[in-house]
Amino acid sequence: MTRPSRLDAASVQALVASVPGWALAADEKSISRRFKFADFEATMSYVNSLAAVAQRCDHHPDLKVGYNYCEVLFTTHDADGLTELDALCVRDAQQLADVAVAPSHNRK
Repeated sequence: MTRPSRLDAASVQALVASVPGWALAADEKSISRRFKFADFEATMSYVNSLAAVAQRCDHHPDLKVGYNYCEVLFTTHDADGLTELDALCVRDAQQLADVAVAPSHNRK
């Protein structure tokens, strides 16, 4: 599979602007966010959902997991920075978190 090429600076800034709450590393080679959840079960449910997305995209984030949080970091190592694959996965990770933290009466 051909891996995507590194995003240019304008595309990186557009990505960051499109996902409020995500932080760009100082070297602009990775993007990350810490999500908070109600408890360990909710955290692990999110992690497992994110793992399924990562497998499907063949692009795996660095994760730090605790009782009620998960820190997610994306970068494309072989491109030495952010790519469209990171952008896609960041948006998927955000969407999963939005669903995970929504009150249960709002879920369908």
